[in-house]
Amino acid sequence: MAEVRFSTTNDSKGKDGKKYGKYVLIGIILFLLLIILFNSFSIVNEGYIGVKYRFGKIERADMTAGLNMHIPFIEEIVQVDIREQVYAVTTDAYTSDTQSVQDLQLKVNYCYDGTKLSDIIRNIGISNVETKLMVPNVQKIAKDAIGKVKAEQLVQSRADVTAEIQTSLTKILDEYGIIVTAFAIENLNFDSAFEESIQGKVIAEQDALKMENKTKEKQEEAKQVVIAAQAEADSKRIAAEAEAEAIRLIQEQLANSPNYTDYLKIERWNGVLPQVVSDGANPFVALDSSVNTSVGTNRNTAPNGNGNVNANTNTNANAE
Repeated sequence: MAEVRFSTTNDSKGKDGKKYGKYVLIGIILFLLLIILFNSFSIVNEGYIGVKYRFGKIERADMTAGLNMHIPFIEEIVQVDIREQVYAVTTDAYTSDTQSVQDLQLKVNYCYDGTKLSDIIRNIGISNVETKLMVPNVQKIAKDAIGKVKAEQLVQSRADVTAEIQTSLTKILDEYGIIVTAFAIENLNFDSAFEESIQGKVIAEQDALKMENKTKEKQEEAKQVVIAAQAEADSKRIAAEAEAEAIRLIQEQLANSPNYTDYLKIERWNGVLPQVVSDGANPFVALDSSVNTSVGTNRNTAPNGNGNVNANTNTNANAE
């Protein structure tokens, strides 16, 4: 009979190979699981909104900032910048009086309407917003608005023209989901001749304003003079009326009391005799200072029966 022998060495090698292969397979599975796990999450940054695609179709357009989950290899989250954007363009325009506005700098601040973001992506494309919407509309609306006003009016009413352009842009772009937050005209360059004429007109208006102010100042001074004269006249009139009233009262009092006049004469006499003394027939005149006049006066001021005052004066004059 033939003897059968079993090799234990080959058996041990086969067992080790199977064990090694098992570890490799487990490692591959774990690696794939890690890949799947890491691809199941996407981070949306602040100032952005996440748009989730499933096989190229938009599923959601409102993924907020932070960690967001999706199905790996099937779904994808793309970030869209929803912060305020700035579109700037330089162009030329003409006013209604055919003045050329050169190097006209226009700037539009805008952002996307989050509720219409999916429509913007489907119909226009985020990367095509400026070329398809901003370029044709901004220049057209700005040129139309500037073409309705004269150059001088554009300089003086620049804010009004800017507001009109922004209103028109807002109305048109809002239909596409674009929100206009601001609009500005940052540069207005005219021909040198026109700018000189504007400058001359401004200087003339300033000079006219100065003359007008001077005229008003002179008028005000004249008014003050008239007011002062009127006040002085009123003051004099009031004083005259007061004096007239005082005279009237005095006359009325004198009419009621005739003796009051004689009383005032006596009270106001200073005691000095006149240089000429006469009894009606023989006047006596003092010729020089050597004349020594002695006056003796006897006044009887007792009232008589008629109520009048009798004054008897005896005068003796001695001349040496």
